[in-house]
Amino acid sequence: MRIIYFDLINSGISGDMLLASLLDLVPASHEIIEKLLELKEYLPGISQLNIELKKILNSGIQINKLKIDIKENKNHRSAQKLKDSLNKFLTEKIFSKPAKIYANEVLTSLIQAEAEVHGQLAKSIHLHELSSVDTLIDILGVTAALDTVNGFDKNFKVYCSKIPLGGGKIKTAHGLLSIPAPATLKILEKSNLVTFGGPIESELVTPTGAALLKNLNPTFLEFLPEMVIRKTIFSTGQKKFENFANILRLFSGEGNIVNSDDSGHPLANLVEKVSILETDVDDISGEIIGNFINELKNENILNVQVIPGLTKKNRPSHTIRILCKPRYKFELIERIIHELGTLGVRYHNINRVCILRTFEKQTIEINEKKYEINLKISYVESVNGKEVVNIKPEYEDIKRISIDSGIPVRKVQLIIQSNLKYNDLRNSNDD
Repeated sequence: MRIIYFDLINSGISGDMLLASLLDLVPASHEIIEKLLELKEYLPGISQLNIELKKILNSGIQINKLKIDIKENKNHRSAQKLKDSLNKFLTEKIFSKPAKIYANEVLTSLIQAEAEVHGQLAKSIHLHELSSVDTLIDILGVTAALDTVNGFDKNFKVYCSKIPLGGGKIKTAHGLLSIPAPATLKILEKSNLVTFGGPIESELVTPTGAALLKNLNPTFLEFLPEMVIRKTIFSTGQKKFENFANILRLFSGEGNIVNSDDSGHPLANLVEKVSILETDVDDISGEIIGNFINELKNENILNVQVIPGLTKKNRPSHTIRILCKPRYKFELIERIIHELGTLGVRYHNINRVCILRTFEKQTIEINEKKYEINLKISYVESVNGKEVVNIKPEYEDIKRISIDSGIPVRKVQLIIQSNLKYNDLRNSNDD
């Protein structure tokens, strides 16, 4: 599987930064730049357009930077005019279907964000700064570079680190606004990008940069994923800061190659990273452990186990083991330390295969009374289609029926399982 990882911890995101890095993945990047120069013919009001990918020295490192010279009159450009120009270019320059979808989703994200900020209809919004041709340069350039390296293929995976947003204020057509800009925030609201404030008082994430990255649906990772690194690219934007590098690192390579014979197996698509947290406690009561488990129900955990054992000096002890998404491990470790008073917590990241599941409701009759129950149906995809692995009634529903009917929980469970409409469930999953 082809992997790219955007390390943004010491940089912001702007369209030209992403484009400057991705162009270095393309063997003939000049061909993409030559195409982009033809935007003068697609968007009226451009009297001068020049684009150059340069190598500069920054912090003693050779870094990619785009030099873009534009002279244009953008006063009367509407969102619709920008969309028309974008799609005419996509059609005439022969982009793949997924690339066309991506480019349109990015521009739609920008237009919709501006419309929501100003409380206007998207079709009538005036884009101000975003109506410049450099918006199309960023969108179409990034799209073209990804399309050239098969970046929209299902075997191409994008990861990114958390993103600094900067701080302070920025001067816009609507006056002085706090950073991040309102449009940037609207785009981030609809993304899974992990962000943090600072570390400097300046805008580090532009709306276009946020929209480009958001629509790639990257998976967040704090650290570089397991991969064979084939190329490392450094890029920067137009801004320079005294105490902030503003250098984006792009890692390109291959991953999931430990057992290449498994790559075609349906379960290979269900592999995900999880973290296991463990600590041993031998000096707290069962009440404290029980309360801790109850409190964890409201946290971002996947599972929790308490395993009894013996430690040195034959003390009775318990191992607390928590399964969680890697992004939540440190906040959970902090919670464990404060709640249990432990001096240390072990953790490691592993791969797991987690099969698909869906939830359905079904009505069941017990003692001439009808009850609605929630069922968790787990299944796998195979050459024969969807195969049901397990159908499990929710425990809270079983308990509710037991209290209402006076029938023991175990017997309620047996009655439900014996009356499940398995064939109906299987057919509904095949739709």
